[in-house]
Amino acid sequence: MQHHLHRSSSISLLSGSFLVIVTMVLHPSGGSLQRIVDLSNMMITAHTLAIASLPLILFGFYGLSQKLSDKHKISQLALMIMGFGLIAAMFAALFNGLALPYFLGQYADRLDQEANIIRPIANFSFSVNKGLDYIFIIASCISILLYSGIIVAESKLPKWIGYFGITILLLSTLGLVTGFDFISLTGFRIFTFSLAGWILFSGVSLARSKSESAS
Repeated sequence: MQHHLHRSSSISLLSGSFLVIVTMVLHPSGGSLQRIVDLSNMMITAHTLAIASLPLILFGFYGLSQKLSDKHKISQLALMIMGFGLIAAMFAALFNGLALPYFLGQYADRLDQEANIIRPIANFSFSVNKGLDYIFIIASCISILLYSGIIVAESKLPKWIGYFGITILLLSTLGLVTGFDFISLTGFRIFTFSLAGWILFSGVSLARSKSESAS
């Protein structure tokens, strides 16, 4: 049973990280409300892929948690925290990537005339999205720290993956202290690519650990 779980969860981690990378490549840069309307199809496509990646990543982390399970059940705590962060990511993608382009599309031919109504609603959506992004970033960092600590302490996966995860946390903390804007498109891309890299390497290592245990 563990053999099959490691296999399916590693595939989920690899697939989820691939979709996240594609999402960030396709994600258009921000701009005016008119630009959002003009790029609505690309925004909807990118955020649909992002939402599709979330259950794959969550299932992958479930398998990773089983692999890293210890007597203190820290990996299960890390899974719950990651799940909390992924829920925030889902709502962030829903607000700004699906709902907002659809809402603005209804006013595509009269954005200027209805600006007094549209702009406060759009600003509210942006504000909610920022809060959700911070929840996702913080939850991801805490979860990866817990997983990485287990990896370094227990050596159930290559230790360099654990050190890589700890490095992500340290750099993220340094960025917050120095005022780096993780919510800007560039900042969010840097963090997301780093997270996707950790997920990708963990998925590969989980698959290899499965093969070794089966041999």
